[in-house]
Amino acid sequence: MNDYEPVELTSFCNAGADFFGAEVPTGQQSWQGLPFQVGGGGGHCLVAFGPGHRTSSLRIPVGRSARHVVFAQRLAESSIRDGAPTGDTVATYRFHLKGGEVVPAPQRERFEICTVPSDGGRPFVAFPDQKDELLPRWEGRWDAAGRRQTETAAASNMHFALYVWSNPHPEQELEAIEVEPGDRVFAVAAVTLGHADEFPICREGLRDVRITLTDPEAADRPFDLEVEVDRGVTTYPYPLSRKTPEEFVADRKGWGEAQNPSSSPAGLQIAASPSATVKVRQDGEPVGETRWGDVVEAGSAESADGRVRVEMIDHGRNWVRTRVLDGKTGRPVPCRIHFRSPEGVAYAPHGHHGHVNSDMDSWHIDVGGDVRMGQLSYAYTDGTCQGWLPRGRVIVDVARGFEYEPLRREVEIRPGQTELELTLDRWVDMNGEGWYSGDSHVHFLSAQGSHMEANGEDLDVVNMLQSQWGSLFTDTQEFTGGVSSDGESLVYVSQENRQHFLGHLILWGLKEPVMPWCSDGPGEAEIGGTLEVTMSDWADQCRGQGGTVVIPHLPNPNGEPATLIATGRADAVEMLRHGPFEHQEYYRYLNCGYRLPLVGGTDKMSNEVPVGLYRTYVRIPEDEPFTYDSWCANVARGRTFHSGGPILRLKVDGCDIGDTLRLPGNGGTVEVEAQAESVVPIHTLQIVQEGRVVASADDAGGTRALKVEAKVEVKGNSWIAARCAGPGYTGVAHHDGWGRSIMAHTSPVYLTCGDGEWWMFDESTAQYMLTLVDGCLQYIRGQSRQHTPGTATHHHGGGDHMAYLESPFLEAREAIHRRLHQHRIPH
Repeated sequence: MNDYEPVELTSFCNAGADFFGAEVPTGQQSWQGLPFQVGGGGGHCLVAFGPGHRTSSLRIPVGRSARHVVFAQRLAESSIRDGAPTGDTVATYRFHLKGGEVVPAPQRERFEICTVPSDGGRPFVAFPDQKDELLPRWEGRWDAAGRRQTETAAASNMHFALYVWSNPHPEQELEAIEVEPGDRVFAVAAVTLGHADEFPICREGLRDVRITLTDPEAADRPFDLEVEVDRGVTTYPYPLSRKTPEEFVADRKGWGEAQNPSSSPAGLQIAASPSATVKVRQDGEPVGETRWGDVVEAGSAESADGRVRVEMIDHGRNWVRTRVLDGKTGRPVPCRIHFRSPEGVAYAPHGHHGHVNSDMDSWHIDVGGDVRMGQLSYAYTDGTCQGWLPRGRVIVDVARGFEYEPLRREVEIRPGQTELELTLDRWVDMNGEGWYSGDSHVHFLSAQGSHMEANGEDLDVVNMLQSQWGSLFTDTQEFTGGVSSDGESLVYVSQENRQHFLGHLILWGLKEPVMPWCSDGPGEAEIGGTLEVTMSDWADQCRGQGGTVVIPHLPNPNGEPATLIATGRADAVEMLRHGPFEHQEYYRYLNCGYRLPLVGGTDKMSNEVPVGLYRTYVRIPEDEPFTYDSWCANVARGRTFHSGGPILRLKVDGCDIGDTLRLPGNGGTVEVEAQAESVVPIHTLQIVQEGRVVASADDAGGTRALKVEAKVEVKGNSWIAARCAGPGYTGVAHHDGWGRSIMAHTSPVYLTCGDGEWWMFDESTAQYMLTLVDGCLQYIRGQSRQHTPGTATHHHGGGDHMAYLESPFLEAREAIHRRLHQHRIPH
């Protein structure tokens, strides 16, 4: 006997499919995973009751046992709208059991029966004919992009309500069902008997499940799994880590895990009736199926051909309140936290996400308070959180920036346990040494969100930057023209102004907006946009407000940065990536005598990058208070190092980063001391002089600390910096969306010989800069889009727009030529 069996109603049908004004489906149907038969193929397919239809009782013979009876039914019109009380009796069903017992069941509006849609709200007793569903995972309408993040669509009554009658004596035969109508019009579309020892519609909660593809070739394919459950619901499946719990705990603590890109193992959650079928597809093709009841009963079950194994990995759960305490103060400390079961199933604190944005890209749809690093999603908290945790072994992964020892270990959650306490210990206090960290470059967060995430990363300063991408303007409402402080961190909402060819420019500390934000067309400005402004103008306006000018992600786009540097308009340069190309650009300007402090920032535009993963440490002298203005001022003085994890220290004959060391006229030898310490592994610490590595310390296996002490010969004006990274200085990648290197690099210590000011000059760099200046002029004159002269009044108010655009480049050309002549270099 099948688990569910439709009852034949064809001989009783007296109404057509358009009875309710709109066509209802006929023939074999599946609602909530249950089979129904609506009509028998003729014109009439519904059994209609009430005035104008059947008004007398109807006896439907059954003649067999049933644990449950499920009715698909619908009320024609509601009386609730006319003021009638909720619960008005529409009809009475009487269930005649063998032996003579009759069990009545009143059918009340908005309880067992309702209109579709239901007036007054969802029924109290009846179930919708549709299931809760997942939204399409990989596709959808543009206007549904925001709704897609909810992942789910709630069940609704599309055609009928499903009323379930439970037989109090399932061992007795059900002889007949008697329907006694009242004075309301309604229709029964189908009746189905339930023989399985289960309630027909699943009411259990979700349980953790692991899907394993036993064929190695299928398991290793890029992830594309779908799981369908007919009599129940499921979440999206996600790849699970292939590491054992012990391997994961021993891995890079606090800083994520490499994403498992393959299809197996995969985790998801299922809530289903025992008779449900779990079907697995890969790349859209069926792989295998199994009965859910077999999984629950035995703990696992395989498909008939053994290609798919479905395992129950649910250990039960407790609602747990977690506190993360600072080891020194004993008080809750802001941090980010990840919980997982030994099998790798994520358990996010309530209000956060186990899989941020379904593990898909989150550009500009940043979900505040969460960050994803490879396989792991973390929740930012104030040191307290609560939510479900699995019973038994639980792995916690907690981090707070670079100055706290990250915590990754197993804990035990006992049945009934509702509290968990963890401790984070600070291993270095850079504020106590006068160093304050900040992210130079953040997008798409709110000011309050910036504070929360900065505190979770032990970050002192966030430069949250408004900007424009085509027709998208971001964070307009966040600008205040001043600093925001919550007592732990400083947030300044300012701007990154951008052009696709001339370049981008960060403007810190603006009191008023500098417009236009972006110019010269996509992808920065609007399509068809004209070249309206130079980066030099933006820099001058920022300086005029007392702000700080930073060239971001040196060197690209590599148009106007050379002009800004030649004319002294840049206070600092930012390095977003780490490698020979970026270093070459930075070192060539230093070797040509331009003092360029180095800053680090993330260019955060998604949940795949933690605030401050690349950060700027700034040394503020003891006699200066830590404020946003003092932080920016000491950036401009060169008292910085850029870090993607390591803490760097550098002394040259006792001088600090950013200082100028004066040597006798002929130079000499200087004592260099550098030290790198890190919560993530480092392999190489190098001393760089004028772009050359002059001393280093290495550890091929990776270590937490490296130190270099060296004597370095100085034969003329020079500079020295320290840098560290992965093996061979190629870098080890973070698990952020960029895959950026674990690294650190100081700004220089400058060395001058004799009585003069520090200077250096490199003819090849000067010629390189002249080439860039000339290239920009040619671009402006021959390629940039312009309004027809006389048809536009520009923001600068001048009559000759082309002369306005050319002006800073002509100024830069003159400044470079002047340096060429000053140093008597032929050209």
